[in-house]
Amino acid sequence: MRVVEAFSTAYGTSPQTVWHAPGRVNLIGEHTDYNDGFVLPFAVPWGVTAAITPRSDGTIRLLSLQSPGEPVTLASHDASEGWTRYVVGVFAMLGDRVAGADIVIDGDIPAGAGLSSSAALEVSIASALNDLHDLGMTPMEIALLSQKAENDFVGMPCGIMDQAASALCQEGHALFLDCRSLGSRNIPLDLASHGLSMLIIDTQAHHEHASGEYAKRRAECESAARKLGVPALRDVTDLAAALDQLQGDERKRTMHVVTENHRVEALIGLLRAGAVAEIGAILNASHLSLRDQYEVSSPELDVAVEAAIRGGARGARMTGGGFGGSAIALVPLERLSSVEEAVSNAFAEHGFQAPRFLPATLAQGAHRVA
Repeated sequence: MRVVEAFSTAYGTSPQTVWHAPGRVNLIGEHTDYNDGFVLPFAVPWGVTAAITPRSDGTIRLLSLQSPGEPVTLASHDASEGWTRYVVGVFAMLGDRVAGADIVIDGDIPAGAGLSSSAALEVSIASALNDLHDLGMTPMEIALLSQKAENDFVGMPCGIMDQAASALCQEGHALFLDCRSLGSRNIPLDLASHGLSMLIIDTQAHHEHASGEYAKRRAECESAARKLGVPALRDVTDLAAALDQLQGDERKRTMHVVTENHRVEALIGLLRAGAVAEIGAILNASHLSLRDQYEVSSPELDVAVEAAIRGGARGARMTGGGFGGSAIALVPLERLSSVEEAVSNAFAEHGFQAPRFLPATLAQGAHRVA
């Protein structure tokens, strides 16, 4: 394993533990997590692998195989910047339960694809430290600590979905998560047995949540909930009455969140009924809502979705936070090549960078690999 070899080269000894945490794709339930709603993500085969040995002096030494060079040495939390903030944030949240560590990380999540490399990094580090120090944290506690690191240390106001998917997903399943109660269950999703596949279309248009648009959407939702007198938009039961009380962007955001929660429940109902091929219409509706009501799509995402459907996909939508990143398409196995060709041709016609296609295998959540 190259992360172990790199650790030995950098630090002159073998790591005490090695953990892998995956990225995720969200099947349905977008921008509902921070509104106490429902989500249905699944883990992907790509993620972050962390090799770690603890230190007792409080120093953190970090080496990423995606940033070749000498290990970065951090004697204090304030010294972190860039990608190191996600690692140091986990240490900061654990406080005096841990000291320092020697760390090598290796990631293979496509950069900028919106598959949540940050959550994978946080969960891999937290899982390894939990193992090394026998902290006794459950997978959900690891997810919550990782989310807190991103919220409070990095300053990104994300919900719990990404970290929960990375920590809790099971191979061959999607994770149904109630983001208020944190109740969850893994739901089998065997697309191949229905002659289907889930295709990830990486638009190569790199998203950047930190631009402030993500935080703006969250603030709009919280403001709308206050005006409606509910704890969160998840609690809106009479959508028509709620919309009568709101205007502008807050009205549109509320419409998306409430209907998206209904779409999650509807899609799960179809899966339980074995009507897997019928979920495509729900994916289409989700994308239109994200494009028109939540306004987080992009020209590349819209072209990807429209071209995939023209090429024979049963349904498609943007996935993740938006403003770039990836779309997913539910595609009959025999139509994969025609869908990829249709999307590639559409991107060329619009002068976009060529897209990248990735097969969406439903993978295992965080686990020890050495």
